[in-house]
Amino acid sequence: MKCVIAGSIVLYNNDSETLRKAIESFLDTELNVRLYLIDNSTSNSLKKLKTLDDRIEYVHNNANIGFGAAHNIAIKSAIDMGAKYHFVINPDIFFYGNVIETMIAFIEMDSSVGMLMPQILYPDGSIQYLPKLLPSPIQIIWRKIGMPKTAFRKFIDLYELRKVPQKQICNVPVLSGCFSLLNLNAIKEVGLYDDTFFMYFEDWDLSRRVHQKYKTLYFPLVSVYHEYERGANKSFRLFKIFIKSAFSYYKKWGFFIDKERHKINKKTLEQFN
Repeated sequence: MKCVIAGSIVLYNNDSETLRKAIESFLDTELNVRLYLIDNSTSNSLKKLKTLDDRIEYVHNNANIGFGAAHNIAIKSAIDMGAKYHFVINPDIFFYGNVIETMIAFIEMDSSVGMLMPQILYPDGSIQYLPKLLPSPIQIIWRKIGMPKTAFRKFIDLYELRKVPQKQICNVPVLSGCFSLLNLNAIKEVGLYDDTFFMYFEDWDLSRRVHQKYKTLYFPLVSVYHEYERGANKSFRLFKIFIKSAFSYYKKWGFFIDKERHKINKKTLEQFN
């Protein structure tokens, strides 16, 4: 039997056509894959998507239990069925070509890789700068409240690694959860998503824990498209969730005194010297 590769998409009242693109992108492969649709919506109207392919498993939670907690359901099931790798996929992702095959081939060559993220693009082809250094609270505040970009551009560019070669594979401590490949041996060692984060920062927290023991690689040899919207900038409810998650993150890892953050960031930047 070929190696089982799992993936999961967390649903919450999503547009079915957008979801269809994400689902079909992942399943367009000859590899032995299984896709979990974990639905946090009250209604199970999205269950109809299960009929698209017999490699889909649909789970309806009947409540919004959060991003990380929902993905954990799929990751646990993937581990139980003996999967080696698991893709975490946002519902607004789509891609073409051999993205899955290329990422799996790469991670199979190096067991020290715990997490892998491709280049993430906007639908118009411009880059989303998602691999990052570990952020200080000040950097989060400046970005979120919209401080004048000209005054702090250099500071933010450094944090977002905007000036580094965009086609260089590199080991960075923060990878986005919008599309990432998890080595499940690493996850069994460091743990699942911390479900105390309802939404936001759960991917940074997991990425940091994996980075402590494994490589967390930005892998720009392949690209996916992300129809991204800054929800926390448009909704006061989501903004409150963002602030709560940010507080939880820094309470866990340290607000202004975080020696590990400075050490990891310094080592990350040394790759580009």
